[in-house]
Amino acid sequence: MKKGIAILGSTGSIGTQALQVIADYPGKFSVEVLTANNNVELLEQQARKYLPNVVVIGNENHYKRLSERLADLPVKVYTGKDTYSQVVQMESIDLVLTAMVGYAGLRPTISAIESGKEIALANKETLVVAGKLIIESAQRNRVNILPVDSEHSAIFQCLVGEGINKIEKIILTASGGPFRSLSKEALRRVTPEQALKHPNWDMGAKITIDSASLMNKGFEAIEAKWLFNLEPEQVEVVVHPQSIIHSMVQFEDGSVKAQMGLPDMKLPILYALGFPERIKSDFPRLNFKDYPNLTFEKADEEKFPNLLLAWQAMSRGGNVSCILNAANEVVVKAFLEEKLPFIKMADIIQQTMDRIPFIKDPGLEDFEKTDEESRRMALSFL
Repeated sequence: MKKGIAILGSTGSIGTQALQVIADYPGKFSVEVLTANNNVELLEQQARKYLPNVVVIGNENHYKRLSERLADLPVKVYTGKDTYSQVVQMESIDLVLTAMVGYAGLRPTISAIESGKEIALANKETLVVAGKLIIESAQRNRVNILPVDSEHSAIFQCLVGEGINKIEKIILTASGGPFRSLSKEALRRVTPEQALKHPNWDMGAKITIDSASLMNKGFEAIEAKWLFNLEPEQVEVVVHPQSIIHSMVQFEDGSVKAQMGLPDMKLPILYALGFPERIKSDFPRLNFKDYPNLTFEKADEEKFPNLLLAWQAMSRGGNVSCILNAANEVVVKAFLEEKLPFIKMADIIQQTMDRIPFIKDPGLEDFEKTDEESRRMALSFL
């Protein structure tokens, strides 16, 4: 039987690549739900090509236009951000790919888990904000969370078959982004255009800026803590400019396993969609002759203090990672709009983390309140 797929955020980078993967395997997958927030044109094109049961446009101002454009198709059109949490409960859905950007993915992911759907997780902010809540819900509902990020997919693949063997530490690899070799002084003058030119990966604007500031790697460390039940000291980051080794696991006997491949997000997407099967693909293969030198270096936490902020949030726990994420979304938007220098983003995040009250054991309402307060606070510092 075909596996029914819902893609939350189908017009973004991960969503569009996932649909390309699905198109290559029409006998294995069916598209049940597609969602977008604003991109009516691309969502319409996707609906016509893949004929899902349902499409959702989050921005209600676009509903009339989209529903008129799709009136000739047997596709239901819904609107409103709350609708995301409802459509993921459809019986025809087996797996929900959460590819929405930022905090918006939290409630739909919780709803999908509570409905017993497998999760292919590309929205790292969900675990950054509310990792304990998500993991406990997944365990309670016996739901698999299959990581789509290349780093976490790599760790997951290294752990398959290891059973009771304990992890000593995991090593997340980072390309270092476009500013790896710049001085701290030079970072004061970088522009959004420069920051959006990632050396190895083709991603959306927000995650590309996070990669340039290394906040993305900080988020990945927090995500790894929850996915693989780790302590902060069991997570290490190493800069690997070639992006061929996607991450590594070191076990208690000292052995290290690495997962390798070309920097192509279709590989971890296909692995998550097809798990536990490895589906044959015609993706380009890694030729080691093309990469005679794989290099590694320490991440510069002085130039990129977001790493330290992420470890601070991970160590303190509670609602601190939620504060970190909310403030980061505010400063990234301000940087992209040229309202804030690149070098000042971490300062505002730190100030926000210092000012928002700490909640030791937050529930969903606490996270929502923390998110709102943190955004207001960060905006006040701009």
